[in-house]
Amino acid sequence: NDLIDEISLLTFPLVLGKGKRLFGSGAIPAAFKLNRSQASTTGVIIASYERAGEIKTGSFAQRQPSEAEMERRRTWK
Repeated sequence: NDLIDEISLLTFPLVLGKGKRLFGSGAIPAAFKLNRSQASTTGVIIASYERAGEIKTGSFAQRQPSEAEMERRRTWK
């Protein structure tokens, strides 16, 4: 059930321990973008996020280095 279209968060500048998850393990992955934000005089961040479509994934895999890069690495030894 994909029911969330906006999230409003208040973030307080303190640490209380382990904390709690905002969503459970059954939450449907979704992307959000910042709609508006404000900081209070005490450091509380008030932020509103709206849906931004599906999550765009990428890769952290390293590309094969070029021959010039391989030569540069060999000269470092």
